[in-house]
Amino acid sequence: MASTNSREWRAVCEKFRRANHLSEVESRKDPENDPFRSKYEARELLKEIYCTLKNVDAEESDGEEGETNGQPEQSGSEGGESGAGRTYPGDSRAGLRAAKLAVIEYHLGVNHTETEELSAGEEHLMNCMALLEKCTVTQENVTLFIQARNQLGILWAGRDETEKAQGFLETAESIYVQYMKEDGQPPMDLADFFVAEEDASSQQERMRRFEMAYTHTLYYLAQVYKNLEQYERAGQYCHSTLQRQLKFNQFVPLEWAINAATLSQYYITKTRYMEARHCLAAATVIAGLAGEVPSEAAAKESQAEYDKREQLRQKRAEIARCWIKYCLNLLQDARKLLEDNIGELDLDRQEELQRARRDEEEEKERGRKSAVLFDSSDTFDSICSQEEKVSCVFPLTFKEARAIFLVGQAFVGQAKEYFEMDGHVTDHIEIIQDHSALFKVLAFFEEDLERRCKMHKRRVDMLEPICKDLNAQYYLLICRQLQFELADTFYEMMSLKLAVAEKQDQPDAHIIKKFNHLCTSSIKYYDMFLDSIRSPEGKFPEVLEDDVLRPALVAKFGVARLQSKIICTNLDTQLENLNRSLECYNFIVQYCTEHPEAKKAVETELELSEEMVSLLPLKINRIKSKMVSANS
Repeated sequence: MASTNSREWRAVCEKFRRANHLSEVESRKDPENDPFRSKYEARELLKEIYCTLKNVDAEESDGEEGETNGQPEQSGSEGGESGAGRTYPGDSRAGLRAAKLAVIEYHLGVNHTETEELSAGEEHLMNCMALLEKCTVTQENVTLFIQARNQLGILWAGRDETEKAQGFLETAESIYVQYMKEDGQPPMDLADFFVAEEDASSQQERMRRFEMAYTHTLYYLAQVYKNLEQYERAGQYCHSTLQRQLKFNQFVPLEWAINAATLSQYYITKTRYMEARHCLAAATVIAGLAGEVPSEAAAKESQAEYDKREQLRQKRAEIARCWIKYCLNLLQDARKLLEDNIGELDLDRQEELQRARRDEEEEKERGRKSAVLFDSSDTFDSICSQEEKVSCVFPLTFKEARAIFLVGQAFVGQAKEYFEMDGHVTDHIEIIQDHSALFKVLAFFEEDLERRCKMHKRRVDMLEPICKDLNAQYYLLICRQLQFELADTFYEMMSLKLAVAEKQDQPDAHIIKKFNHLCTSSIKYYDMFLDSIRSPEGKFPEVLEDDVLRPALVAKFGVARLQSKIICTNLDTQLENLNRSLECYNFIVQYCTEHPEAKKAVETELELSEEMVSLLPLKINRIKSKMVSANS
C-alpha cells in the first residue's frame, strides 16, 4: 500500500466510503426491530480498516528503524500514503499514520455512541485523543482535533457531566480560534484521509465542512452554558450559532426559525427588544423559506402532504406566539416605566420621557449598531421589512401602545388557527390569556374611563365562556387562573364605574345596579377560587400551600372590600354584607398571626385588614342601632 493509487489503498478508501454511506444514508432505512443494522455493518468495515492500518504501521515502523541520518521522511511524496496525494508539512510519516488511525478511532467512537454503547464510544474517542497527541495541529488534522472534542463534549453532556463537557468544547473553540489566527487555510476534512487523489474535496468544500464543525462547537457550548445557568453566555453562543448557520447556509429553515424565535424570548427577559424583534423578524422570514402550507384537500390525499401541512402550521403558530409575548412584554415594561405608586399613568413621567425622545433617531441608529444582526445578504432586506411592522421602543402614548397591541392581536389570530380548543386545550387557553393581558395593559394607556371599562369587558367576554366550560377536575390550575383573573377584571371594572359615578352629582339607579353587578360578579369568582382550595368535604385548609398562599389571602381581601362596597338601602342586607366583610378581614389577620411566615406575602393587605378589623365593628354597631331604632 505504498501509493495513493495502489489497489490496496483504493480498497481501503472504498471500505471507508461504504462505512460512511451505511452510517449516514442506509441507517435511515433500518427497520424498527433492527434499528442499528447498518451502523453495525459500518462498524465491522471500520474495524477492518483499523486492522489494515495497524499492520501497515507495524511494517513501516520496522522499515523506518533502518533509515539513516535520523531524519523523518515527508509523507505525500510519490511513495507516501496521503489520502489526497499532498505533503504534510510539520508532520512525520508516523504522525500521519497516527492521524489516520485517530480518524478511524473517531468514527468508531461516534458509531458506538450512536448505537447507545456510551462506554465503548468514550474509549474509542479517548484513543483518538491519545493518537492526536503525537501530532501537531495543522491543516491536515485540525478538523479532527475539533470534532473529537465536540463528540466528547456531547457524550459527557449526555451524562449530565456538564463541566467535563465544557472543558472539551472550550478547548475545541480555542483550537479553532488559534488555527484561524495562525493559518486560516482550508483544512482537510476527516474523509480526505481516505480518498483517491481525484476524489479529494475542493478547497471551498473543505472550508465549509470545517466551519460547520466549529458551528457545532458553538451550538453545543450554548447548551452547556444554559445548563450551567450562564444565560448571558448561552444567549451569545446561540446567536453566534444562528448567525453562522445563515452565513454558511447550514440550516433547516423551520428548525432555524424556531431556535431564533426561542432566542428572542431570552432577549425579552433582558428588555433587549431590538435584538428580540430582529430574531423574530428573521424567524418569520426564514420559516417562509420552508414553502407554502399545503391545502387541506391535498393533505387529505397524501400522508406526506398532511405531515408537511401540520408541521408548517405548528411551527409558524409557535413563532406567532413568540411575537405575542414580544408585544405583551414591550407594553408591560412600558407600563412599569410610566405608572405611579397606585398603578395609574404618571402624566409628569410621560411628559419627561416624551421630551427625551428628541434624539430618538440617533438612539435607534446606535441601538442598531450595538445589536447583533443576522447579516445574510439573501434575507437581510426581508428581515428589515418585517421589523418595520412593529416598534422596538417603549410606547409612551395610547396611539403608540395601540399600534403594538394590534400587531400582537393579529398574531393571536394566527396562533389560534392552529392551537384550537379542540385538541390543544392548554395552548389555546394560554393564547386567550395573553390576548386578555394585551387588553389589560392597553387599558392602562387609555385616559377615557368608559373606554377602559369596555376593554376589560372584552377580557370578560373571552375568559368567562372558557371558565364555565372547562372541567376543573382535569384543568384545576387553569381554572384557578381564570377564576382569579375574572375576579380581578370585574374588580377593575367596578373601580372604573365608581370613578365615573363620583363625577356625577347623584348616580342613577342604572349606574348603581351596574356597580353592584360588578361587585357581586367579582365576589363570585373569588369565591369559586377559594372553593377550589377546599377539601372534597368542603373544609378550608388550616395551612395554605405555598402556590395558593398569596392568591387565597388576596381573594379573601378582595371579597372583604367588595362586600363593604355594595350599595343597598336595606339595613339587614347591609349588616349581612359588613359581617361577611369583617369575617374575611379577620381570617387574614388570624391566619398571619398563627402563621407569621405568611405576613411577607401580604404585607399591604394585612396592614389594611388590621385597620378594618378595628373600624368595621363600629360601623356594624351603628347599623344595629339604626335597626333597633327602626323597630322600636
